[in-house]
Amino acid sequence: VRFRSCDGNKKIHFGSSEPEDFRVGEDGVVYAERSFQLSAEPTEFVVSAQDKETQQEWQMRVKLTPEPAFTGASEKDQRKIEEIIFPWQQYKHSSPLKRQKRDWVIPPINLPENSKGPFPQELVRIRSDRDKSLSLRYSVTGPGADQPPTGIFIINPISGQLSVTKPLDREQIASFHLRAHAVDVNGNQVENPIDIVINVIDMNDNRPEFLHQVWNGTVPEGSKPGTYVMTVTAIDADDPNAQNGMLRYRILSQAPSSPSPNMFTINNETGDIITVAAGLDREKVQQYTLIIQATDMEGNPTYGLSNTATAVIAVTDVNDNPPEFTAMTFYGEVPENRVDVIVANLTVTDKDQPHTPAWNAMYRMTGGDPTGRFTILTDPNSNDGLVTVVKPIDFETNRMFVLTVAAENQVPLAKGIQHPPQSTATVSITVIDVNEPPYFVPNPKLVRQEEGLMAGSMLTTFTAQDPDRYMQQTSLRYSKLSDPANWLKIDPVNGQITTTAVLDRESIYVQNNMYNATFLASDNGIPPMSGTGTLQIYLLDINDNAPQVHPKEATTCETLQPNAINITAVDPDIDPNAGPFAFELPDTPASIKRNWTIVRISGDHAQLSLRIRFLEAGIYDVPIVITDSGNPHASSTSLLKVKVCQCDLNGDCTDVDRIVGAGLGTGAIIAILLCIIILLILVLMFVVWMKRRDKERQAKQLLIDPEDDVRDNILKYDEEGGGEEDQDYDLSQLQQPDTLEPDAIKPVGIRRLDERPIHAEPQYPVRSAAPHPGDIGDFINEGLKAADNDPTAPPYDSLLVFDYEGSGSTAGSLSSLNSSSSGGEQDYDYLNDWGPRFKKLADMYGGGDD
Repeated sequence: VRFRSCDGNKKIHFGSSEPEDFRVGEDGVVYAERSFQLSAEPTEFVVSAQDKETQQEWQMRVKLTPEPAFTGASEKDQRKIEEIIFPWQQYKHSSPLKRQKRDWVIPPINLPENSKGPFPQELVRIRSDRDKSLSLRYSVTGPGADQPPTGIFIINPISGQLSVTKPLDREQIASFHLRAHAVDVNGNQVENPIDIVINVIDMNDNRPEFLHQVWNGTVPEGSKPGTYVMTVTAIDADDPNAQNGMLRYRILSQAPSSPSPNMFTINNETGDIITVAAGLDREKVQQYTLIIQATDMEGNPTYGLSNTATAVIAVTDVNDNPPEFTAMTFYGEVPENRVDVIVANLTVTDKDQPHTPAWNAMYRMTGGDPTGRFTILTDPNSNDGLVTVVKPIDFETNRMFVLTVAAENQVPLAKGIQHPPQSTATVSITVIDVNEPPYFVPNPKLVRQEEGLMAGSMLTTFTAQDPDRYMQQTSLRYSKLSDPANWLKIDPVNGQITTTAVLDRESIYVQNNMYNATFLASDNGIPPMSGTGTLQIYLLDINDNAPQVHPKEATTCETLQPNAINITAVDPDIDPNAGPFAFELPDTPASIKRNWTIVRISGDHAQLSLRIRFLEAGIYDVPIVITDSGNPHASSTSLLKVKVCQCDLNGDCTDVDRIVGAGLGTGAIIAILLCIIILLILVLMFVVWMKRRDKERQAKQLLIDPEDDVRDNILKYDEEGGGEEDQDYDLSQLQQPDTLEPDAIKPVGIRRLDERPIHAEPQYPVRSAAPHPGDIGDFINEGLKAADNDPTAPPYDSLLVFDYEGSGSTAGSLSSLNSSSSGGEQDYDYLNDWGPRFKKLADMYGGGDD
């Protein structure tokens, strides 16, 4: 239905008086809204057109009658095909009339998709008004005609009839843009080309398709009505601007239907799913399954095509259930003095989803443990509370604990929950008395004592106490556990410590004047327990050590200058029983003071030098008396071994007897002896090895000389040719048999008769590496048997050919020998006893007269 007007720019809205049955599109095409049978009488309805700007309205009555089925030429005769004429106009311009082309737009041709034909189906007829005077040819070009996809549209070149050859699919190509041409028989253009637009009218031939067949969404439990859940989306390949592609959504079913069959609703245009009812409880229903339907034709259930998908909505957990203890009081017990021990398991129940913050429990103590001896850990798998001891508990102090504990979730309860946020319970813990080890008081014990205390003296009493006041036990027993210098002993009953040796502050076991010993106290409980105590003895120094000179040896020059020797006094005692020291030379012998003099430099150091101008080189023992500052004083005479030698200008000794005088030390002598012993051992080992080697060589020579043993050796001899008279002969036959060509590749007739026959290699016995002399006979017999049975062993049973070595030989001719001259006079039966190698001769001569 088209409404024509002079103004083609008006925006027209079409309407139908029967919207339930007929719909008019924006392009004026009338569609049937439903399927129905037309009666024989015409069906009438009114089509209205309204100008959207001026609201002016036009109406037109449409009569719809069934179209009779015609085929072939009769149908063409009764159907009127629209003609498209190439536009032209005439105008007057001081000259005869001329033809002027007009620019006007040919309305598009609307062609429904999926047409059932028959094909080709005529669309329009293209004609030029000059076809009356000229013979014209018509053609169309463009996609669908002569361009891919080709052959969809064809035109009759004579009549200009444009036809479609097959059904069209709007989802593939929505419109075709063709260009019509008119030329004469010579191919000259008669008319300017005109554009033809063919629109494919959409039909509802595609169902909606969901992007996913299963949609997954979540919603928290306890959500209020109107809470957004998820969005489902479907697409339709039909025209989205027409009703064929306009989709509507709805929920077909909900499973389960608890607590209400309509817990959710869906926006029919956008596909948004929201809640419409309260009562979502994950503990009752964890998941809902919705069947969603999408229908085109704006959801028309009669004419629209539909499809379904599944929406799975999981109800997520929120903390709407606090943990609850399974009992009001829990009980446990723990041995005293034990730590990191689980004494009680606190069990709770929580209806929320396991292993989530809304289910995980946290425990805390609200009373009964002021000193912090317990803590409560949470088992991540069972959610139980593990009451654990973290500080030792003394039974004699606390025999029982009553703890108050509370449990709550990691996240707070959701708003609006009427339950209390936490649950409380009581834990009763009993402490078990165990046998505890005794302990020394004080520990360690410090005793100050002067050194030099004699053996058998009472030093102190070191006793321990037993903390088990409620156990029936006998007295404690004492023993010594550690005494590095073995100076002390302890009475096993009363703990009295006495000395067994003199206490010496200068001992190597004393560090910083302190000597440490450890003692053990044991009870007779079940099981027996023991405790240790440390006795620290601080030794006070007495002047029990005289000072000594250091170093013990020195070197000086035999002349007066330079000849000073610096010495130091060393005293194991400490202040005030040490320095400053006094140094002096003894009165006897008189030569000491006559030859030497000593001068103190400082409290610990002195300088020894020659008193005379020259002292003969040699080694001198100089006694030096050193006295400390103790009260009373302690002194000693120390010998200083002085080496007097000739010196150079720098004061260094130059005589060689300095080394001789000094002598070799004990370490050097031991090292030299060790080297000599090692050298002797190496020489002895070498001699033994040589003798053993000679014995092995002699043993081998008793068996067979390796140089004379030809069984495992290849003997090669020099080959000499003949004289000048032999040059015409083939000397290649004189080569060694091992170097000849293999028989397998020699031509037939070339192999010499005296060559080794072709047989498998025999198996000869192998001599052991170190045979016993008694096995030699067996080895020879086995080798003889193998050689007798070897047909390849020489001499070969064949005719031997010898090369001629020249004339002038003094030997007689071999042809004069006649082996059969005396054959009948001899007995050759003994040849049968010589083995298979003489079998041929035995057959020839030992077989009788034959």
